[in-house]
Amino acid sequence: MTLRELQLDGLVGPTHNYAGLSSGNIASTSHGGATSHPKAAAMQGLDKMAFVASLGVEQAVMPPHMRPDVDALRSLGFEGSSENLLAAAQAEDPLLLAQTSSASAMWTANAATVTPSSDSADGRVHFTPANLKSKFHRAIEPVQTGRLLEAIFPDRDLFAHHRPLLACDQFGDEGAANHTRLATDDGVVNVFVYGVEARNPESPGPQVFPARQTLEASQAVARLHTLRNAVFVQQTPEAIDAGVFHNDVISVGSAHVLLVHEEAFRDQPEVLQQLAATLGPQFTPLVVPSSSLSISEAIQTYLFNSQLLETSKGMTLIAPQDVEHHAAARAVVDGWITGDAPISEVHYLNLRESMQNGGGPACLRLRVPLTPEELNAVHPAVRWSDRLAATLRSWVERWYPASLTPADLADPQLRRLTQDALDDLTGLLNLGSVYPFQQG
Repeated sequence: MTLRELQLDGLVGPTHNYAGLSSGNIASTSHGGATSHPKAAAMQGLDKMAFVASLGVEQAVMPPHMRPDVDALRSLGFEGSSENLLAAAQAEDPLLLAQTSSASAMWTANAATVTPSSDSADGRVHFTPANLKSKFHRAIEPVQTGRLLEAIFPDRDLFAHHRPLLACDQFGDEGAANHTRLATDDGVVNVFVYGVEARNPESPGPQVFPARQTLEASQAVARLHTLRNAVFVQQTPEAIDAGVFHNDVISVGSAHVLLVHEEAFRDQPEVLQQLAATLGPQFTPLVVPSSSLSISEAIQTYLFNSQLLETSKGMTLIAPQDVEHHAAARAVVDGWITGDAPISEVHYLNLRESMQNGGGPACLRLRVPLTPEELNAVHPAVRWSDRLAATLRSWVERWYPASLTPADLADPQLRRLTQDALDDLTGLLNLGSVYPFQQG
């Protein structure tokens, strides 16, 4: 069955800010409190989408979430008008205001796990929004994510939409950031990477930062998606403690190619042998030794958070400029391009605003493998075109502030601007009422 991989990128929202909320994500915490630049961030994201589309790759856009989330604040005891509620939250609990204003929904790699119809027993594409229960500021996302996915993939004969897993320690789920689909002529493997086996007290786990993905969550998603070709692999606790909060910070794969740091997985040689046994001789793991690039350098540059795309020129790598400007990381990529590795070209893009908040090129997109029929069933207004690009750029220019500090989040004018902007955007994209404020 012929599949084309749709790149569904999250559009950075008007309240893009640096609150430094995500412990374990070094870039996020190190930039907490800094001034952000929402308009530049959105434009950088749109530039990436346009470039990926120019390579002949299917591209689409997912709207931002509404922030600040005043409904979340109301559920936690704040009352009154939105203006009074925001002022009270800023005075009583500014951290909570920052959490309910998080910009993290822009990283759609965490939005859900996706299974293509060719892999599922019922022949439908399956979506399960991640519960993101490890962080409060992310745990408020799944319901809105589900609404958006259902609007973008509306045909229930082709697309199956599941509820997020029950949000508890046993079923911590962080979405596609911990999932990779590999495929060759010989076979297909859905690789689920987890940090800890929650029900096993003897399961090795990190000591500094929490393991966000559990084995039990990965197994549950595989069951929901009726998968028969799932493999479950544990991340090394040492990598998590070093700041590898998701697997896509230390490994990325597509088709027959897997780029992976040598310290990514427990029992990694055996894992690679297991994958090779199913995928056959086409399977090409490119293992980067610590002597060439340390884990800390991988985190600093986000080399493994690059997008690995199949294009007419072969495998193409979309990497952040941080890789280009780092001698060791650049040397690794140059070795792939000039050597025998099946990567034909690399492109370095400026994603500074996203990188400083802890997300690179791969964080910004959710991969959705689709047949031609399924691709035609995607909501047409979100699929990339020159017209959509021009529309979104004009929309960003109209609504987005040039800069923002965490203190600005309590400004009622910013909340009204964001609500009006998203109301305008859903009209432009013909999505209907997908936000709570539009539903009364």
